[in-house]
Amino acid sequence: MKVATFNINNVNKRLPNLLRWLRAAKPDVVALQELKATDAEFPISAVEKAGYGAVWRGQKSWNGVAILARKAEPILIRDALPGDASDREARYIEAAVRGIVVTSIYLPNGNPQPGPKFDTKLAWFKRLRAHAKKFIKQDIPVVLAGDYNVAPTPFDIYPTRSWDKDALIQPQSRAEYAKLVDQGWLDAIRERHPKQPMYTFWDYMRHRWPRDAGLRLDHLLLSPALAPRLHKAGVDRNIRGEQGASDHAPAWVVLK
Repeated sequence: MKVATFNINNVNKRLPNLLRWLRAAKPDVVALQELKATDAEFPISAVEKAGYGAVWRGQKSWNGVAILARKAEPILIRDALPGDASDREARYIEAAVRGIVVTSIYLPNGNPQPGPKFDTKLAWFKRLRAHAKKFIKQDIPVVLAGDYNVAPTPFDIYPTRSWDKDALIQPQSRAEYAKLVDQGWLDAIRERHPKQPMYTFWDYMRHRWPRDAGLRLDHLLLSPALAPRLHKAGVDRNIRGEQGASDHAPAWVVLK
């Protein structure tokens, strides 16, 4: 079973890229982020024609998350992260697919920091951690997939000082990610590739893709009930080099 996460950075604008990748990679489950489309604008006809069922929560111009399932219909569990009834942003969706629970997470960027946006990022992380803890306690097979907007360690960003003030690499951001993993989650990409950076994001600015000036922001965390099934993990980095590509590449795991 192949589960992937892909920040598509505008699902309609990048639809040809998405469909090409689906045909080539044939993932069984895909968590998408940054749809940048309302519910009505989600390209469900094209997705279904490609052989995928889908659940999604859109938002005009910003955010938006979805879960696709190959030759199956995902069973929607929730389309918002618990813990803050005032949070209206489309950043979390959760579905059951073929016996496991899969999320699509689009964690707040947090810039500029310090400030209210960074505070929101940290608070969102705490809510995610509280929700994730329930999965651990109930011993549910779960993939926490998504764009966490955190490069967890210095190894997860190319050698540079240009991002030093960015919310993606602040000690507080990294500490929140570490606390989540410490609940018992397995960082699948790092587990399978301990000596390679495995970047998933290359900013459009300053020729960062040609220079391989990347960051690892997109993660697949496996619950203890699922971790023993980890077989392979990787990043389809060549997708980032396509014409009209997202600034992210798909990350994926294969479960036995």
